[in-house]
Amino acid sequence: MRTGHGRSVFPLTVSVNQARMHPDHPLSLLSPPRGHKPALKTVAWTVLPLFLVLAGCAVGPDYVRPKIDMPVAYKEQGPWKTAEPGQIDNNQRWWEAYGDPVLNDLIAQADAANQNIRFAEAQYRQAQAAAQAARAGFWPTVGASAGAQRAQTNSNNSNGPKLGDTYSVGLNASWEPDVWGAIRRSVEASDAITQSGAANLAAARLSIQATLAQDYLQLRITDQLKDLYVRTVAGYARSLQLTTNQYQAGVAFRSDVAQAQTQLLTAQAQLIDLDATRNQLEHAIAILTGKPPAAFTLDAAPADAALQATLPPIPTGLPSDLLERRPDIASAERLAAAANAEIGVAKAAFFPTLVLGASGGYSSLAFAQLFNTPSRVWSLGAALAGTLFDGGFRSARSAQATAVFDASVAQYKQTVLGGFQEVEDNLSTLRVLDQESAVQAQAITAAQLAERLALSQYRAGTATYLAVVTTQAASLAAQRTGVQLLGRQLLASVALIKAVGGGWHVGAPSPSVATAAAPAPAVSAHTN
Repeated sequence: MRTGHGRSVFPLTVSVNQARMHPDHPLSLLSPPRGHKPALKTVAWTVLPLFLVLAGCAVGPDYVRPKIDMPVAYKEQGPWKTAEPGQIDNNQRWWEAYGDPVLNDLIAQADAANQNIRFAEAQYRQAQAAAQAARAGFWPTVGASAGAQRAQTNSNNSNGPKLGDTYSVGLNASWEPDVWGAIRRSVEASDAITQSGAANLAAARLSIQATLAQDYLQLRITDQLKDLYVRTVAGYARSLQLTTNQYQAGVAFRSDVAQAQTQLLTAQAQLIDLDATRNQLEHAIAILTGKPPAAFTLDAAPADAALQATLPPIPTGLPSDLLERRPDIASAERLAAAANAEIGVAKAAFFPTLVLGASGGYSSLAFAQLFNTPSRVWSLGAALAGTLFDGGFRSARSAQATAVFDASVAQYKQTVLGGFQEVEDNLSTLRVLDQESAVQAQAITAAQLAERLALSQYRAGTATYLAVVTTQAASLAAQRTGVQLLGRQLLASVALIKAVGGGWHVGAPSPSVATAAAPAPAVSAHTN
């Protein structure tokens, strides 16, 4: 039975108690006379059927996943289907598609030691503990007590003050049945928050992995640029030597030597400037892997070596169901489910509460007689209580819970839209950069040919050194742009993988969200 919004009820307390106590116990007056049929049995047969009916109630709306109107296809390419957040697949090692073993080792180090991942993992465990605490509400509370008291009482009879001891030991239990489903809604909310925590952990891990991959690839592109400038500086040094020889032979001007020197020194300065960029990227990678920069070194790639990492191919028609694995979308959807359950918790406050209690033990005026049969005491009771007036507190809490749910739904929808924007942006970027790279490759070929021809003509005395400087500068700019374009393609591919939740293909779901919390094996601090 589902119950909607309830109204305030009159303050009501109904209790049923029966006790069997020691004759000298102050509460012995509650003991029914002999031969009297216990009132508890009559009330129990009256209350039990009502309790069984109400136990199935859970106030508040049942959760329905918020609906989002979706286009039928990507603007850039690929089929489209309505995205529904599913289980996070933590088994996809998407970075291995780049074919760089150093990158693989660095990401393993980050998974094992990154502090942001540790923070998210601790928050996930915190959510798990909160869910377990919410489930404890289904069970009664049981306690034990023992006491000894010495007291003096005064009376108006001739006996005067009376001094005596009282000893007691016993067990007590109380239970509040989940009549209106408040505990069930709390557990529902806690479970949803736990699932959101698992998604947040996966999102933190994916974010660290993607950031590390981008920093590493950018560092390797910087190594490629440094290698380009090393070769350029060597070429400019040869040009300076040629110009100096020409000047000494009287076939070149002093200005030609000055131009060659300027070009060489400028290239050397730009080569030195690349060290600052590389050092900053290396420091960032150290922090991502959980190490201080002083304890981390990433050796440069060998001179004239090709880039180890390769650009992974993008499958034609990227399926939109990959967005179902985006951790941030899954987290936002689970938070909406939790907020919906909190509405039921707020509405349950409009209804009276039922508390069942029981206690039993021994009470005696003499310790030696404490555990004798006449010293046994026990009691059973039930209480039903409601609130008449609270100044609008419960109504305000209900309105607040509804507003929180509306906000979480809006956040979920915005997260979905933002996810599709990221996919579209990176698909568009990769498509444009692919076309640009093809044209730039032709520009590099033409610029290198012009450089060789100009240098040959200068040696033959049919061209000025200004023509050589111009073609050399154009060739360097074209090659630098080509390397930078490759770097932009690599960064955009990582961003696209992150935008679709990590990987191109939908893998088998993880057996448990607990897998997301399992740390990776530890690895060494030094990376070659």
